[in-house]
Amino acid sequence: MISMAQFVKLVPENLKALREVNPRLMSYNVEFAEVTGGTFWKAYTPEQVAGTEEFHVAPGADGIAAMYKDLMQVYAPIDLYNEKLRSLAKELGTAWVRVSGTWATKTYYDFDNTTGGIAPEGYLNVLTKEQWIGVLDFVKAIDAKLMISVANCPGLHSAEEPWNPSEAEKIFRLSKEYGVPIDGAEFANEPNMMEDTGFPAGYTPADYRRDQDLFFAWVRANYPECICIGPSSVGEGLTINDGDDNSKSGGIEQLVRENCSTTDLLEGTKEPLDVFSYHYYNGVSERLASVMPSGHWQANTAHTEEYLDVALNCARTYAPIRDKYCPGGEMWVTESGDAGGGGDTWASTYLDVFRTLNELAGFAAITDGVIFHNTLASSDYGFLAREVFDPRPNYFAVLLWNRLMGTTVYDTAERLREGAHVFAHSRKDGKEGVVYLVINNSLTETTTVELPKSAERYTLAGEGGNVRAAVMTLNGKPLVLGAGNSLPELTPAAQEAGTVTLAPATCTFFVL
Repeated sequence: MISMAQFVKLVPENLKALREVNPRLMSYNVEFAEVTGGTFWKAYTPEQVAGTEEFHVAPGADGIAAMYKDLMQVYAPIDLYNEKLRSLAKELGTAWVRVSGTWATKTYYDFDNTTGGIAPEGYLNVLTKEQWIGVLDFVKAIDAKLMISVANCPGLHSAEEPWNPSEAEKIFRLSKEYGVPIDGAEFANEPNMMEDTGFPAGYTPADYRRDQDLFFAWVRANYPECICIGPSSVGEGLTINDGDDNSKSGGIEQLVRENCSTTDLLEGTKEPLDVFSYHYYNGVSERLASVMPSGHWQANTAHTEEYLDVALNCARTYAPIRDKYCPGGEMWVTESGDAGGGGDTWASTYLDVFRTLNELAGFAAITDGVIFHNTLASSDYGFLAREVFDPRPNYFAVLLWNRLMGTTVYDTAERLREGAHVFAHSRKDGKEGVVYLVINNSLTETTTVELPKSAERYTLAGEGGNVRAAVMTLNGKPLVLGAGNSLPELTPAAQEAGTVTLAPATCTFFVL
Protein backbone atom coordinates (compact mmCIF):
# COMPACT_ATOMS: atom_id res chain seq x y z
CA MET A 1 0.00 0.00 0.00
CA ILE A 2 1.30 3.45 -0.94
CA SER A 3 1.48 5.86 1.96
CA MET A 4 0.03 9.32 1.33
CA ALA A 5 0.43 12.54 3.29
CA GLN A 6 -2.74 13.55 5.13
CA PHE A 7 -4.42 16.86 5.93
CA VAL A 8 -6.55 17.35 9.04
CA LYS A 9 -8.57 20.45 9.90
CA LEU A 10 -9.52 20.70 13.56
CA VAL A 11 -12.93 22.32 14.05
CA PRO A 12 -13.76 22.09 17.79
CA GLU A 13 -17.07 23.97 17.44
CA ASN A 14 -18.39 21.14 15.22
CA LEU A 15 -17.64 18.38 17.71
CA LYS A 16 -20.59 16.34 18.95
CA ALA A 17 -20.44 14.55 22.30
CA LEU A 18 -20.68 10.77 22.02
CA ARG A 19 -20.61 9.64 25.66
CA GLU A 20 -19.06 9.94 29.08
CA VAL A 21 -16.52 7.21 29.77
CA ASN A 22 -15.38 5.58 32.98
CA PRO A 23 -12.72 7.74 34.70
CA ARG A 24 -10.78 4.53 35.36
CA LEU A 25 -10.67 3.69 31.64
CA MET A 26 -6.93 3.12 31.82
CA SER A 27 -6.30 0.34 34.36
CA TYR A 28 -3.93 -2.61 34.58
CA ASN A 29 -3.21 -6.15 35.73
CA VAL A 30 -0.86 -7.55 38.33
CA GLU A 31 -0.52 -11.24 37.50
CA PHE A 32 -1.13 -13.80 40.24
CA ALA A 33 2.14 -15.38 39.08
CA GLU A 34 3.88 -12.14 40.07
CA VAL A 35 2.34 -12.11 43.52
CA THR A 36 3.18 -15.72 44.35
CA GLY A 37 6.35 -15.95 42.31
CA GLY A 38 6.85 -18.75 39.83
CA THR A 39 7.22 -19.39 36.14
CA PHE A 40 6.47 -16.63 33.66
CA TRP A 41 7.63 -15.63 30.21
CA LYS A 42 11.40 -15.46 29.72
CA ALA A 43 12.63 -11.94 29.01
CA TYR A 44 13.93 -11.01 25.57
CA THR A 45 17.52 -9.90 25.14
CA PRO A 46 18.30 -6.20 24.45
CA GLU A 47 19.24 -7.19 20.90
CA GLN A 48 15.88 -8.91 20.37
CA VAL A 49 14.09 -5.84 21.71
CA ALA A 50 16.06 -3.63 19.34
CA GLY A 51 15.24 -5.93 16.42
CA THR A 52 18.86 -6.80 15.64
CA GLU A 53 18.56 -10.40 16.85
CA GLU A 54 15.79 -12.82 15.88
CA PHE A 55 13.85 -14.65 18.56
CA HIS A 56 12.84 -18.11 17.46
CA VAL A 57 11.94 -21.35 19.19
CA ALA A 58 11.49 -24.26 16.83
CA PRO A 59 8.44 -26.45 17.47
CA GLY A 60 9.19 -29.98 18.58
CA ALA A 61 7.44 -33.29 18.14
CA ASP A 62 6.40 -33.22 21.80
CA GLY A 63 4.36 -30.02 21.41
CA ILE A 64 4.44 -26.72 23.20
CA ALA A 65 4.65 -28.21 26.70
CA ALA A 66 8.13 -29.47 25.90
CA MET A 67 9.10 -26.02 24.66
CA TYR A 68 8.31 -24.23 27.90
CA LYS A 69 11.86 -24.73 29.15
CA ASP A 70 12.93 -22.32 26.40
CA LEU A 71 10.00 -19.96 26.82
CA MET A 72 9.67 -19.60 30.59
CA GLN A 73 11.78 -18.84 33.63
CA VAL A 74 11.21 -18.71 37.38
CA TYR A 75 10.78 -15.30 39.01
CA ALA A 76 10.67 -14.21 42.62
CA PRO A 77 7.46 -12.56 43.91
CA ILE A 78 7.03 -8.89 43.03
CA ASP A 79 7.86 -6.39 45.77
CA LEU A 80 4.62 -4.43 46.06
CA TYR A 81 6.10 -2.37 48.89
CA ASN A 82 8.78 -0.93 46.62
CA GLU A 83 8.56 2.87 46.90
CA LYS A 84 9.47 3.43 43.24
CA LEU A 85 6.76 1.03 42.06
CA ARG A 86 4.13 2.57 44.31
CA SER A 87 5.03 6.12 43.35
CA LEU A 88 4.93 5.43 39.60
CA ALA A 89 1.66 3.49 39.88
CA LYS A 90 0.05 6.28 41.89
CA GLU A 91 1.15 8.86 39.29
CA LEU A 92 -0.95 7.01 36.70
CA GLY A 93 -4.02 8.17 38.56
CA THR A 94 -7.23 6.47 39.57
CA ALA A 95 -7.42 2.89 38.32
CA TRP A 96 -8.62 -0.65 38.82
CA VAL A 97 -6.00 -3.28 39.68
CA ARG A 98 -6.88 -6.76 38.48
CA VAL A 99 -5.01 -9.63 40.14
CA SER A 100 -5.65 -12.61 37.94
CA GLY A 101 -4.24 -14.43 34.92
CA THR A 102 -4.26 -18.12 34.09
CA TRP A 103 -2.33 -18.83 37.28
CA ALA A 104 -5.21 -17.45 39.38
CA THR A 105 -7.46 -20.32 38.33
CA LYS A 106 -5.04 -22.81 39.90
CA THR A 107 -3.82 -20.94 43.01
CA TYR A 108 -4.42 -22.24 46.56
CA TYR A 109 -4.85 -19.64 49.31
CA ASP A 110 -2.66 -20.85 52.17
CA PHE A 111 -3.54 -18.18 54.71
CA ASP A 112 -2.76 -20.37 57.73
CA ASN A 113 0.68 -21.55 56.55
CA THR A 114 -0.11 -25.27 56.39
CA THR A 115 1.31 -26.22 52.97
CA GLY A 116 4.95 -25.37 53.46
CA GLY A 117 4.83 -23.68 50.07
CA ILE A 118 3.91 -26.92 48.28
CA ALA A 119 0.74 -26.65 46.22
CA PRO A 120 -1.91 -29.23 47.23
CA GLU A 121 -2.90 -31.81 44.64
CA GLY A 122 -4.92 -30.23 41.86
CA TYR A 123 -3.42 -26.76 42.35
CA LEU A 124 -0.37 -25.17 40.73
CA ASN A 125 0.62 -22.29 43.01
CA VAL A 126 0.33 -21.21 46.65
CA LEU A 127 -0.63 -17.71 47.83
CA THR A 128 0.37 -16.81 51.38
CA LYS A 129 -1.43 -14.44 53.73
CA GLU A 130 1.57 -12.11 53.69
CA GLN A 131 1.58 -11.99 49.90
CA TRP A 132 -2.11 -11.15 49.71
CA ILE A 133 -1.81 -8.46 52.38
CA GLY A 134 0.97 -7.03 50.20
CA VAL A 135 -1.57 -6.74 47.37
CA LEU A 136 -4.13 -5.12 49.68
CA ASP A 137 -1.57 -2.64 51.02
CA PHE A 138 -0.54 -1.77 47.45
CA VAL A 139 -4.13 -1.20 46.31
CA LYS A 140 -4.80 0.98 49.35
CA ALA A 141 -1.58 2.96 48.93
CA ILE A 142 -2.37 3.94 45.33
CA ASP A 143 -6.10 4.47 46.01
CA ALA A 144 -7.18 1.84 43.48
CA LYS A 145 -10.12 -0.55 43.20
CA LEU A 146 -9.42 -4.28 43.45
CA MET A 147 -10.60 -6.99 41.08
CA ILE A 148 -9.77 -10.70 41.12
CA SER A 149 -10.72 -13.99 39.53
CA VAL A 150 -11.12 -17.07 41.68
CA ALA A 151 -9.87 -20.65 41.66
CA ASN A 152 -11.72 -23.28 39.63
CA CYS A 153 -9.41 -26.25 39.29
CA PRO A 154 -9.19 -30.00 40.03
CA GLY A 155 -7.99 -29.29 43.56
CA LEU A 156 -11.28 -27.57 44.37
CA HIS A 157 -13.74 -29.91 42.67
CA SER A 158 -14.29 -32.29 39.78
CA ALA A 159 -16.27 -31.47 36.66
CA GLU A 160 -19.21 -33.48 37.98
CA GLU A 161 -19.15 -31.72 41.36
CA PRO A 162 -20.52 -28.16 41.60
CA TRP A 163 -18.04 -25.40 42.42
CA ASN A 164 -17.86 -24.57 46.11
CA PRO A 165 -16.86 -21.30 47.82
CA SER A 166 -14.32 -22.73 50.29
CA GLU A 167 -11.35 -21.01 48.63
CA ALA A 168 -13.19 -17.86 47.54
CA GLU A 169 -14.44 -17.32 51.08
CA LYS A 170 -10.86 -17.19 52.37
CA ILE A 171 -9.73 -14.39 50.08
CA PHE A 172 -12.97 -12.39 50.23
CA ARG A 173 -13.11 -12.57 54.03
CA LEU A 174 -9.46 -11.63 54.57
CA SER A 175 -9.74 -8.69 52.16
CA LYS A 176 -12.86 -7.33 53.84
CA GLU A 177 -11.51 -7.81 57.36
CA TYR A 178 -8.30 -6.02 56.34
CA GLY A 179 -10.29 -3.02 55.15
CA VAL A 180 -9.61 -3.43 51.41
CA PRO A 181 -12.62 -5.37 50.13
CA ILE A 182 -12.72 -6.97 46.70
CA ASP A 183 -14.62 -4.54 44.47
CA GLY A 184 -15.13 -6.79 41.44
CA ALA A 185 -14.69 -10.44 40.52
CA GLU A 186 -14.68 -12.76 37.51
CA PHE A 187 -15.28 -16.48 37.69
CA ALA A 188 -11.87 -17.87 36.64
CA ASN A 189 -9.79 -16.55 33.76
CA GLU A 190 -10.34 -17.06 30.03
CA PRO A 191 -12.87 -19.86 30.56
CA ASN A 192 -13.42 -20.43 26.85
CA MET A 193 -9.99 -22.13 26.86
CA MET A 194 -11.56 -24.82 29.11
CA GLU A 195 -9.11 -27.46 30.32
CA ASP A 196 -6.06 -25.47 29.14
CA THR A 197 -6.93 -22.65 31.50
CA GLY A 198 -6.79 -25.09 34.42
CA PHE A 199 -10.35 -26.35 34.83
CA PRO A 200 -11.13 -29.89 36.03
CA ALA A 201 -10.79 -32.68 33.47
CA GLY A 202 -13.86 -33.05 31.31
CA TYR A 203 -15.19 -29.61 32.19
CA THR A 204 -17.85 -28.36 29.75
CA PRO A 205 -19.55 -25.02 29.00
CA ALA A 206 -22.61 -26.34 30.86
CA ASP A 207 -20.42 -26.94 33.92
CA TYR A 208 -19.10 -23.40 33.62
CA ARG A 209 -22.60 -21.91 33.40
CA ARG A 210 -23.63 -23.90 36.48
CA ASP A 211 -20.60 -22.79 38.45
CA GLN A 212 -20.59 -19.14 37.39
CA ASP A 213 -24.19 -18.93 38.60
CA LEU A 214 -23.16 -20.50 41.91
CA PHE A 215 -20.27 -18.06 42.31
CA PHE A 216 -22.24 -14.92 41.44
CA ALA A 217 -25.15 -15.99 43.69
CA TRP A 218 -22.67 -16.56 46.52
CA VAL A 219 -21.03 -13.15 45.93
CA ARG A 220 -24.36 -11.34 45.94
CA ALA A 221 -25.52 -13.11 49.09
CA ASN A 222 -22.31 -12.58 51.05
CA TYR A 223 -20.40 -9.66 49.49
CA PRO A 224 -23.03 -7.51 47.77
CA GLU A 225 -20.63 -4.59 47.38
CA CYS A 226 -18.65 -6.65 44.84
CA ILE A 227 -19.70 -6.39 41.20
CA CYS A 228 -19.94 -9.54 39.06
CA ILE A 229 -17.92 -9.41 35.84
CA GLY A 230 -17.51 -11.89 33.01
CA PRO A 231 -16.81 -14.03 31.19
CA SER A 232 -13.32 -12.76 30.16
CA SER A 233 -13.30 -14.73 26.89
CA VAL A 234 -10.30 -14.48 24.60
CA GLY A 235 -9.84 -14.96 20.87
CA GLU A 236 -13.45 -14.72 19.75
CA GLY A 237 -13.56 -15.12 15.99
CA LEU A 238 -9.87 -15.99 15.76
CA THR A 239 -9.01 -17.54 12.41
CA ILE A 240 -6.34 -20.16 12.14
CA ASN A 241 -4.19 -20.77 9.10
CA ASP A 242 -5.08 -24.25 7.81
CA GLY A 243 -1.80 -25.45 6.43
CA ASP A 244 -1.13 -28.99 5.26
CA ASP A 245 1.66 -29.55 7.74
CA ASN A 246 -0.10 -29.81 11.10
CA SER A 247 2.85 -31.64 12.61
CA LYS A 248 4.41 -28.32 13.49
CA SER A 249 1.43 -26.98 15.36
CA GLY A 250 2.67 -27.97 18.80
CA GLY A 251 -0.93 -28.35 19.91
CA ILE A 252 -1.85 -24.66 19.74
CA GLU A 253 -3.76 -24.85 16.47
CA GLN A 254 -5.89 -27.69 17.81
CA LEU A 255 -6.37 -25.92 21.12
CA VAL A 256 -7.82 -22.83 19.48
CA ARG A 257 -10.17 -24.90 17.37
CA GLU A 258 -11.48 -26.56 20.54
CA ASN A 259 -12.28 -23.28 22.30
CA CYS A 260 -15.91 -22.67 23.13
CA SER A 261 -17.67 -19.37 22.42
CA THR A 262 -18.81 -16.59 24.71
CA THR A 263 -22.39 -17.56 23.90
CA ASP A 264 -21.63 -21.12 25.04
CA LEU A 265 -20.52 -19.69 28.39
CA LEU A 266 -23.49 -17.37 28.97
CA GLU A 267 -26.58 -18.69 27.21
CA GLY A 268 -29.09 -19.80 29.81
CA THR A 269 -27.24 -18.49 32.87
CA LYS A 270 -29.50 -17.32 35.69
CA GLU A 271 -27.26 -14.80 37.48
CA PRO A 272 -26.90 -11.61 35.41
CA LEU A 273 -23.62 -9.86 34.72
CA ASP A 274 -23.00 -6.43 36.20
CA VAL A 275 -20.22 -5.87 33.66
CA PHE A 276 -19.37 -7.74 30.46
CA SER A 277 -15.68 -8.59 29.96
CA TYR A 278 -13.38 -9.99 27.29
CA HIS A 279 -9.65 -10.16 26.59
CA TYR A 280 -7.85 -8.62 23.64
CA TYR A 281 -4.41 -9.34 22.25
CA ASN A 282 -3.39 -8.38 18.75
CA GLY A 283 -1.95 -11.84 18.25
CA VAL A 284 0.72 -14.08 19.71
CA SER A 285 4.29 -13.04 20.42
CA GLU A 286 7.48 -14.33 18.88
CA ARG A 287 7.59 -16.83 21.73
CA LEU A 288 4.56 -18.61 20.26
CA ALA A 289 4.96 -17.67 16.60
CA SER A 290 6.55 -20.95 15.63
CA VAL A 291 3.55 -22.93 16.87
CA MET A 292 0.89 -20.45 15.84
CA PRO A 293 2.30 -18.55 12.86
CA SER A 294 -1.09 -17.34 11.69
CA GLY A 295 -1.55 -15.44 14.96
CA HIS A 296 1.73 -13.50 14.83
CA TRP A 297 2.29 -10.03 13.38
CA GLN A 298 5.71 -8.93 12.17
CA ALA A 299 7.23 -5.75 13.57
CA ASN A 300 7.01 -3.99 10.21
CA THR A 301 3.20 -4.25 10.40
CA ALA A 302 2.77 -2.83 13.93
CA HIS A 303 1.92 0.65 12.61
CA THR A 304 -0.46 -0.40 9.85
CA GLU A 305 -4.19 0.09 9.58
CA GLU A 306 -4.80 -3.66 9.60
CA TYR A 307 -2.84 -4.06 12.82
CA LEU A 308 -4.31 -1.06 14.63
CA ASP A 309 -7.85 -2.04 13.69
CA VAL A 310 -7.67 -5.38 15.54
CA ALA A 311 -8.44 -3.85 18.94
CA LEU A 312 -11.32 -1.81 17.57
CA ASN A 313 -12.72 -4.78 15.65
CA CYS A 314 -12.66 -6.77 18.90
CA ALA A 315 -14.72 -4.06 20.59
CA ARG A 316 -17.16 -4.05 17.68
CA THR A 317 -17.39 -7.88 17.80
CA TYR A 318 -18.09 -8.07 21.51
CA ALA A 319 -20.42 -5.04 21.81
CA PRO A 320 -23.54 -6.85 20.50
CA ILE A 321 -22.72 -9.85 22.71
CA ARG A 322 -22.54 -7.44 25.66
CA ASP A 323 -25.87 -5.94 24.60
CA LYS A 324 -27.47 -9.41 24.65
CA TYR A 325 -26.11 -10.72 27.93
CA CYS A 326 -25.48 -7.50 29.87
CA PRO A 327 -27.85 -4.90 28.42
CA GLY A 328 -27.02 -1.40 29.57
CA GLY A 329 -23.79 -2.55 31.22
CA GLU A 330 -20.24 -1.41 30.63
CA MET A 331 -17.82 -3.48 28.56
CA TRP A 332 -14.42 -4.14 30.12
CA VAL A 333 -11.27 -5.46 28.48
CA THR A 334 -9.86 -7.18 31.54
CA GLU A 335 -6.64 -8.12 29.76
CA SER A 336 -5.17 -6.10 26.92
CA GLY A 337 -1.80 -6.17 25.22
CA ASP A 338 0.00 -6.33 21.94
CA ALA A 339 0.52 -10.11 22.00
CA GLY A 340 -0.28 -13.13 24.13
CA GLY A 341 2.82 -14.92 25.35
CA GLY A 342 4.36 -12.04 27.27
CA GLY A 343 4.35 -9.46 24.48
CA ASP A 344 6.30 -9.05 21.25
CA THR A 345 9.93 -8.05 21.20
CA TRP A 346 8.87 -4.45 20.48
CA ALA A 347 6.22 -4.29 23.24
CA SER A 348 8.62 -2.42 25.51
CA THR A 349 9.54 0.13 22.80
CA TYR A 350 7.95 3.18 21.26
CA LEU A 351 6.52 1.07 18.43
CA ASP A 352 3.73 -0.22 20.69
CA VAL A 353 2.57 3.30 21.63
CA PHE A 354 0.59 3.59 18.38
CA ARG A 355 -1.47 0.56 19.38
CA THR A 356 -1.89 1.58 23.01
CA LEU A 357 -3.14 5.11 22.35
CA ASN A 358 -5.25 4.02 19.38
CA GLU A 359 -6.88 1.31 21.51
CA LEU A 360 -7.73 3.69 24.37
CA ALA A 361 -9.11 6.40 22.11
CA GLY A 362 -10.85 4.08 19.66
CA PHE A 363 -12.48 2.00 22.41
CA ALA A 364 -13.80 5.15 24.09
CA ALA A 365 -15.31 6.22 20.77
CA ILE A 366 -17.13 2.86 20.49
CA THR A 367 -18.34 2.19 24.04
CA ASP A 368 -17.89 2.86 27.75
CA GLY A 369 -15.81 0.69 30.02
CA VAL A 370 -12.35 -0.05 31.39
CA ILE A 371 -9.21 -1.39 29.70
CA PHE A 372 -6.80 -3.38 31.88
CA HIS A 373 -3.35 -3.26 30.35
CA ASN A 374 -1.42 -6.47 30.83
CA THR A 375 0.64 -5.77 32.85
CA LEU A 376 1.84 -3.10 35.28
CA ALA A 377 5.31 -4.57 35.76
CA SER A 378 5.62 -8.05 34.31
CA SER A 379 7.15 -9.34 31.10
CA ASP A 380 7.87 -7.27 28.01
CA TYR A 381 4.39 -5.76 27.75
CA GLY A 382 4.55 -4.26 31.26
CA PHE A 383 4.31 -0.50 31.70
CA LEU A 384 7.33 -0.84 33.97
CA ALA A 385 10.36 -3.07 33.56
CA ARG A 386 10.29 -6.09 35.84
CA GLU A 387 12.10 -5.76 39.18
CA VAL A 388 13.81 -2.42 38.40
CA PHE A 389 10.47 -0.69 37.58
CA ASP A 390 11.88 1.71 35.01
CA PRO A 391 9.07 3.24 32.94
CA ARG A 392 8.75 2.18 29.32
CA PRO A 393 7.32 4.32 26.50
CA ASN A 394 3.79 2.99 27.05
CA TYR A 395 3.93 4.16 30.67
CA PHE A 396 4.61 7.74 29.67
CA ALA A 397 2.01 7.55 26.89
CA VAL A 398 -0.79 6.55 29.28
CA LEU A 399 0.51 8.95 31.94
CA LEU A 400 0.08 11.78 29.43
CA TRP A 401 -3.31 10.41 28.39
CA ASN A 402 -4.53 10.39 32.00
CA ARG A 403 -3.29 13.92 32.63
CA LEU A 404 -4.84 15.42 29.50
CA MET A 405 -7.88 13.43 28.31
CA GLY A 406 -11.18 14.03 30.09
CA THR A 407 -14.19 11.72 30.23
CA THR A 408 -16.36 13.36 27.55
CA VAL A 409 -15.71 11.71 24.18
CA TYR A 410 -16.44 13.59 20.95
CA ASP A 411 -17.09 12.49 17.40
CA THR A 412 -14.38 14.10 15.25
CA ALA A 413 -16.09 13.00 11.99
CA GLU A 414 -12.60 12.06 10.77
CA ARG A 415 -12.26 8.68 9.07
CA LEU A 416 -9.40 6.66 10.56
CA ARG A 417 -6.68 6.34 7.95
CA GLU A 418 -2.92 6.00 7.79
CA GLY A 419 -1.41 9.23 9.01
CA ALA A 420 -4.63 10.53 10.54
CA HIS A 421 -6.12 8.76 13.53
CA VAL A 422 -7.91 11.73 15.08
CA PHE A 423 -9.71 11.60 18.43
CA ALA A 424 -11.09 14.25 20.78
CA HIS A 425 -11.98 14.40 24.49
CA SER A 426 -12.82 17.07 27.01
CA ARG A 427 -9.95 18.53 29.01
CA LYS A 428 -8.92 16.59 32.10
CA ASP A 429 -8.27 19.83 34.01
CA GLY A 430 -11.96 20.72 33.79
CA LYS A 431 -11.33 23.91 31.83
CA GLU A 432 -13.44 24.80 28.84
CA GLY A 433 -11.99 23.43 25.65
CA VAL A 434 -10.98 20.17 24.06
CA VAL A 435 -7.99 17.87 23.65
CA TYR A 436 -7.22 16.32 20.28
CA LEU A 437 -5.05 13.26 19.78
CA VAL A 438 -3.59 12.94 16.28
CA ILE A 439 -1.68 9.73 15.55
CA ASN A 440 0.49 9.85 12.44
CA ASN A 441 1.17 6.15 12.04
CA SER A 442 2.82 6.59 8.64
CA LEU A 443 6.53 5.86 8.85
CA THR A 444 7.35 7.95 5.77
CA GLU A 445 4.84 10.79 5.32
CA THR A 446 4.11 13.93 7.32
CA THR A 447 0.62 14.94 8.40
CA THR A 448 -0.58 18.55 8.10
CA VAL A 449 -2.90 19.84 10.82
CA GLU A 450 -4.75 23.16 10.63
CA LEU A 451 -5.22 24.62 14.09
CA PRO A 452 -8.06 27.14 14.52
CA LYS A 453 -6.35 28.79 17.50
CA SER A 454 -3.23 28.55 19.61
CA ALA A 455 -2.75 25.36 21.59
CA GLU A 456 -0.44 23.42 23.84
CA ARG A 457 1.28 20.65 21.88
CA TYR A 458 2.68 17.35 23.20
CA THR A 459 4.40 15.31 20.48
CA LEU A 460 5.65 11.78 21.23
CA ALA A 461 8.27 10.01 19.11
CA GLY A 462 10.91 7.31 19.34
CA GLU A 463 14.29 8.65 20.39
CA GLY A 464 16.44 9.45 17.37
CA GLY A 465 13.48 8.79 15.07
CA ASN A 466 13.75 5.06 15.81
CA VAL A 467 10.32 3.45 16.21
CA ARG A 468 11.90 0.58 18.14
CA ALA A 469 13.64 2.90 20.57
CA ALA A 470 13.47 1.91 24.22
CA VAL A 471 13.19 5.63 25.10
CA MET A 472 10.40 7.94 23.94
CA THR A 473 10.73 11.69 23.52
CA LEU A 474 8.24 14.46 24.32
CA ASN A 475 8.72 17.45 22.04
CA GLY A 476 12.22 16.16 21.39
CA LYS A 477 13.23 15.61 25.03
CA PRO A 478 13.87 12.03 26.27
CA LEU A 479 11.39 10.79 28.88
CA VAL A 480 13.52 9.20 31.57
CA LEU A 481 13.48 9.29 35.35
CA GLY A 482 15.55 11.94 37.09
CA ALA A 483 17.32 12.02 40.44
CA GLY A 484 15.55 10.06 43.15
CA ASN A 485 13.37 8.37 40.49
CA SER A 486 11.54 11.63 39.89
CA LEU A 487 9.33 11.87 36.82
CA PRO A 488 10.43 14.23 34.05
CA GLU A 489 8.38 17.36 33.46
CA LEU A 490 5.73 16.72 30.83
CA THR A 491 6.01 20.21 29.41
CA PRO A 492 4.02 21.25 26.34
CA ALA A 493 5.27 23.36 23.46
CA ALA A 494 3.36 26.53 22.64
CA GLN A 495 1.75 26.09 19.23
CA GLU A 496 0.40 29.07 17.32
CA ALA A 497 -2.77 28.88 15.25
CA GLY A 498 -2.32 27.89 11.64
CA THR A 499 -0.64 25.03 9.86
CA VAL A 500 1.32 22.43 11.86
CA THR A 501 3.38 19.68 10.29
CA LEU A 502 3.55 16.42 12.23
CA ALA A 503 6.55 14.22 11.49
CA PRO A 504 6.10 10.58 10.51
CA ALA A 505 5.65 8.06 13.34
CA THR A 506 4.46 10.56 15.93
CA CYS A 507 1.56 10.84 18.35
CA THR A 508 0.48 14.40 19.21
CA PHE A 509 -1.92 15.84 21.78
CA PHE A 510 -3.25 19.35 21.11
CA VAL A 511 -4.87 21.07 24.10
CA LEU A 512 -7.14 23.85 22.84
